[in-house]
Amino acid sequence: MKKNHFHPKISIITIVYNGATLLEGTIQSVINQSYPNIEYLIIDGGSTDGTLDLIQKHEASISKWISEADKGLYDAMNKGLKLATGDFVWFMNAGDHILKPDTVEKMVAVCPPNTDIIYGEVMLVNDERQHQGTRSELTTQKLPTQLNWKSLQKGMVVCHQGFLPKRTLAPSYMLDNLSADIDWVINCLKQAKVTTNTNMVLAEYLMGGISKQRHNQSLKDRYAILGKHYGFLANLWNHFLIVWRALFSSSERY
Repeated sequence: MKKNHFHPKISIITIVYNGATLLEGTIQSVINQSYPNIEYLIIDGGSTDGTLDLIQKHEASISKWISEADKGLYDAMNKGLKLATGDFVWFMNAGDHILKPDTVEKMVAVCPPNTDIIYGEVMLVNDERQHQGTRSELTTQKLPTQLNWKSLQKGMVVCHQGFLPKRTLAPSYMLDNLSADIDWVINCLKQAKVTTNTNMVLAEYLMGGISKQRHNQSLKDRYAILGKHYGFLANLWNHFLIVWRALFSSSERY
């Protein structure tokens, strides 16, 4: 078997704000990785609940961290992108875990050197960390065999916990839009020539989040984003299909 000499630096970024009860597991899942070429960044929004104590406890294993007020999740993610120096960036926010200690090592091993975007499946977990099934198993939006920018015409088909673009392809997130993650993924994919499906479950995604708490606004924001990328008529038709699909599925919010 030909040896894979692909050995990129992976910048893993954790966003947290008053997440002391969630952060320890996330940190452990990163610093216990067998893959050596990892840069770990933590962006804290000025927590007051013991989060900083946890960060300082693991400071020797963290490449960089900051703690300051921000304008929300996507502003914090933009700060992480600016600090990152790796070949690829990967957001693993408080409450999310890389699946296994050898996940990054195995993920990199299946990627050709010309990879622009690495992606894979994500396991959804509840508050007790019990596996509920992969995103593709629980929703009608399946992860495609070959991901490209047109794959998202009917909504998000990949979680950011399972999506690693080259840092040089990753733009800033738009602010004040609850579906900014879709816009970011589409923009990354538009620039990518080679996307690699790892055919692996890469991470655990803790269900919940801002867009679930403000679901109606996130739907309006998503409609605007998809219209921008795919055009008015195509977006109108696709959202008719989304609404039709939602009538027969209770899992569309993931």
